[in-house]
Amino acid sequence: MNIDRFQELKQKLTLDADLSNIWLFYMDHFADHAEFTDLGEPANNEYLDSVIQKTCEQMFGRTVKITDFLLIYIAEYGFFHGPFQVERRIGGVIYFEDIKVGLIAVSADYPPTNAVKYSRFSEVFQLPAPDRYDLN
Repeated sequence: MNIDRFQELKQKLTLDADLSNIWLFYMDHFADHAEFTDLGEPANNEYLDSVIQKTCEQMFGRTVKITDFLLIYIAEYGFFHGPFQVERRIGGVIYFEDIKVGLIAVSADYPPTNAVKYSRFSEVFQLPAPDRYDLN
């Protein structure tokens, strides 16, 4: 796998305004290549489970069921990726652990068409409430 392309994906994920270009770059350079898909191990990540559920509910304006989520983690790159289904619609997620930024892509229609809904997300850290006795 070309590490320069992987760094380019990370840069696109954080900077590009057109989310479809980011997803197409991922699909063209990674997702369809056996060299890439053979990397990593199946994983669980409660944060990504929650983000996918909530984001898809916002995308479709109602409660939805997520199925067939196959999350893969590539430890060497701190990268999660995987397909899922939202009520028979095809979806996918990519997420860089170090920068805490990811992208979700979901087919807008069933049966699938070329219309895709995208959502970039980032993990937000909750700071503790200031203690009134804290002088700093």
